[in-house]
Amino acid sequence: MAEHNELGKLGEQLATDYLMAKGYKIMVRNYVFQKAEIDIIAKHNNFIICVEVKTRNSDYFGDPQEFVTPSKIKLLVKAMDAFVIENDIELETRFDIVAVLKNKTTEQLTHYEDAFYHF
Repeated sequence: MAEHNELGKLGEQLATDYLMAKGYKIMVRNYVFQKAEIDIIAKHNNFIICVEVKTRNSDYFGDPQEFVTPSKIKLLVKAMDAFVIENDIELETRFDIVAVLKNKTTEQLTHYEDAFYHF
């Protein structure tokens, strides 16, 4: 597996552990709908939450959350709509980003709740 894929998987696991420690119920990881993949779908405080995990080993090129583009947001919204319909969920949807900065000397995780709105 490529090193960046391993870093991404590690970031997703760190984010999952963090969310579970905060009382989130993880429903699905790596949900795929058409060309979109949602890293984590969780339930918390009467919300169903789409969590995009962005992991980087350096913030040299910017913060990880800055890499969630408008086209990525569009795909996430489409996939989340499909998940909600498929599973007959009647909770309000929220979109979060968990930014993970992980290298030999640093392990930093930042959770952005309600990071963007769906249109």
